[in-house]
Amino acid sequence: MKHRLNRRQFGLGVAATGAIVVAPGPIRAVQAATPIKIGSLLPRSGYEALIGQGCQRSVEVAKKLLPDMGYAFEIIDADTESKPEVARTQAEKLIREGANILVGAFDSGQTFAIAQVAEQNGVPFVINIGSDPAITEQGYKFVFRNFPTSIMLGTNGLSRFNDLFKATGATPKTAVLMHVNDTFGQSMLKGINALMPKLNLPFEIVETIAYDPQAKDLSIEVAKAKAAKADIHMVVTRLNDAILMTREMVKQRYEPMGVISPGSPGMYQTQFLKVLGKYAEYAITNVPWLDPRQQFAQTFEAAFKKAYPDEICDIDAGFTFEGILICADAHKRAGSTKAEALVEALKATNIKDRVMLGGAIAFNEKGQNVNLPSAGVQNRNGKPTVVLPAENAELKPVFPVPGWSRRG
Repeated sequence: MKHRLNRRQFGLGVAATGAIVVAPGPIRAVQAATPIKIGSLLPRSGYEALIGQGCQRSVEVAKKLLPDMGYAFEIIDADTESKPEVARTQAEKLIREGANILVGAFDSGQTFAIAQVAEQNGVPFVINIGSDPAITEQGYKFVFRNFPTSIMLGTNGLSRFNDLFKATGATPKTAVLMHVNDTFGQSMLKGINALMPKLNLPFEIVETIAYDPQAKDLSIEVAKAKAAKADIHMVVTRLNDAILMTREMVKQRYEPMGVISPGSPGMYQTQFLKVLGKYAEYAITNVPWLDPRQQFAQTFEAAFKKAYPDEICDIDAGFTFEGILICADAHKRAGSTKAEALVEALKATNIKDRVMLGGAIAFNEKGQNVNLPSAGVQNRNGKPTVVLPAENAELKPVFPVPGWSRRG
């Protein structure tokens, strides 16, 4: 761990001096002559605004970092307003404005709408974040996803539960599952229900509670969860509802052995940590995460922290940055902005110098990247910290967690 921290500190030092770290491999290629127009769609307003704005930060980093590494592009930004119907109209607008390729859009419902527009118009679409498995099961020719499906998230995330129990010597017998009832939440629920019997987990889900991610009050749902008297509180959340839920758990003195997500946003994000303070501590999210061993990850994180020193460089930032990288890399290799050439280049994607954990970025015949493992990320000392697997861990996991009143 000491060696890894020194490398990260080195990366931060380089960023502070303004030097450019040139990553190996394709990053050094000669800049393409004609810039590609990338249409970036994110929920920068509406109920997912804080998440969309977080993703937007890494778009801004990409605008500054990637041109210095030989990529020629311009980005046209669009706001989906956290609504699938707006995502559709904004995608159509970007195409009219000359976007050669689209990237987005964090939310599965909005992403599905954009995928339909892209396919209908013959414009390549790179999904940075969006997990509904159905998106890449439509036989689309223009859609490519660099993010786990909910089945992949559920499988990888649930597998980390046993790793946690083994590492801490604590084994729960029961769980409550609280989940958002949007497209993402429903697909995660379906995956969890299908996978639980197959993964030999020691606990059973005794209560499943769905709720609207735009809810303003979760007191009834939390009371129901508390009444189940389960050992662990398993969640599939967004950001605002994760904050509401935790506040209500504190208020109702609902203290399970731990709050664990098998793979969803919310609990690792900057606003969750800032708003809840000590009550955000010890929450665990099993998700893909930045790979501190990758030189390019160090370079990206250093640039991100230099631009946004008070923000967390998290999964959303990493995958959004990689979304822009994939578009720019395809254009550079294609030597063209034509859709057909870009699609062929996307099919041949093999980006080894990446930001996130996993093997090289590559797409199968369905346009899905399958090289996307999950880490166990626990909030410790005010920041998301890798605690599993052991070979990547920065700290050992804490489980069961201290009660609300026993946190410093």
